[in-house]
Amino acid sequence: MTRNSPERALVSVDSAAPEDAVVPQQGRPQDRAPARLWHVTLSVAGPLTPLPELRRGLEQLANDHPFLLTSRYAPDHAEIRYWEEARDVHDAAAIALRLWGEHRSTAGLPPWETVGLEVIDRETYHQRLAEGYGPAPAVPVGVHPF
Repeated sequence: MTRNSPERALVSVDSAAPEDAVVPQQGRPQDRAPARLWHVTLSVAGPLTPLPELRRGLEQLANDHPFLLTSRYAPDHAEIRYWEEARDVHDAAAIALRLWGEHRSTAGLPPWETVGLEVIDRETYHQRLAEGYGPAPAVPVGVHPF
């Protein structure tokens, strides 16, 4: 095996690990699963917020987050639906759980908390629609009251 052979993979070394510890082999970039599309429904809720202020914030979020499909809102809760590109459901869920907090100040969103999350793969989304249950298609696209 030569220094640059494909059989040899780089691993990170944990400086806190004992010298005789076995360090698991890290996956090579080509071993990673390709990104897939995930349908996300994020529900948030909190104190009453004036509807015009909330609508402005959700419209700004839609501008900041290009895959946003639709938002529905009421004075004390909202539901956001969009497509996320991620390697697996864990990554898609982690991104979704950060969405509201990361965009709160830039989009002018209220200080609400996430109260619900559903992440499903594209195949499951389309299967549910074909069977007549599951989330209705996001039409009309945009920001709308409940």
